[in-house]
Amino acid sequence: LIFMNTSNCLKHRFCKSLIQIRDRHSDVVQTMAQGILELKESRNGAIEPSTELSIQYFLDRLYMSRISIRMLINQHTILFGDIPQTGRHIGSIDPLCDPHMVVRDAYDNARFLCDQYYLASPELEVIEHNEIDKGNPIKIVYVPSHLYHMLFELFKNSMRAVMEHHGTENDVPPIKVTIVKGKEDICVKMSDQGGGIPRSQVDQLFKYMYSTAPQPPKSKTDLPLVPLAGYGYGLPISRLYARYFHGDLVLFSCEGYGSDAIIYLKAFSDEANELLPIFNKTSTRFYKATVPTGDWSNQNSDMNSKQMNAQTRRTGSFGTNTS
Repeated sequence: LIFMNTSNCLKHRFCKSLIQIRDRHSDVVQTMAQGILELKESRNGAIEPSTELSIQYFLDRLYMSRISIRMLINQHTILFGDIPQTGRHIGSIDPLCDPHMVVRDAYDNARFLCDQYYLASPELEVIEHNEIDKGNPIKIVYVPSHLYHMLFELFKNSMRAVMEHHGTENDVPPIKVTIVKGKEDICVKMSDQGGGIPRSQVDQLFKYMYSTAPQPPKSKTDLPLVPLAGYGYGLPISRLYARYFHGDLVLFSCEGYGSDAIIYLKAFSDEANELLPIFNKTSTRFYKATVPTGDWSNQNSDMNSKQMNAQTRRTGSFGTNTS
């Protein structure tokens, strides 16, 4: 209410300052990615597990905070900016977001890139199942740009896998997307026949220090270019977008056949509170912590990885803002 009664000049200056702050930090992700590349290069790819764990912890919290700050800035500048808002949107939030339309939009843009690179692309098949309101299209209160970001990254990964796995075949198998609304969750499952990956590598895909893509080429200024697709950033940041409103992003792979990626979203907006990192004395311990030691005979087994992940989660580094 105080802001609504403020003079138009002051509101304009405040919005302008917010936009300048947002634009000034628009290259943060690329800058951090370049730093990771330089770190790996300086150490010939040999990074200590404790260092990698600390970097993962730091970047998850940094990017989650960045998502939240940009969400607030965009929401304010859209609602109080110079450009009048039209349509049903409330800032960047769509109270009747159609996941099917966002899927189509993300697919079309990813397909454009795929056609440019491979001169072909897989088709799309979409199945929609509304268990709650049978026969009606699925709608959700959500930020379409967040959902688009997740889907666009998944489509790029799936298209690349399908095209490289099937090579020059005339008819490549389609990518299938299933959208389901249940009592608690809305699930968007993307299935491809891109050959999949070994089960041992699934968890690695969400680490910033890991990438299946080759080292990016260097520019004329001898600085490495940092394309985000396939360079260790698309999936971990997409998962943060999903978790920001208490959803999730998980991967399942059948090596030799294909992969499934499932985006979980809250079906009810009152359960989709933002998830934010907590900054206190406890969180500083993670930067000094050593890697937990597994107590199973095979140090690479799932039992060890689950145990170590559980030890990491036990102290908790994220909190829920319920205000």
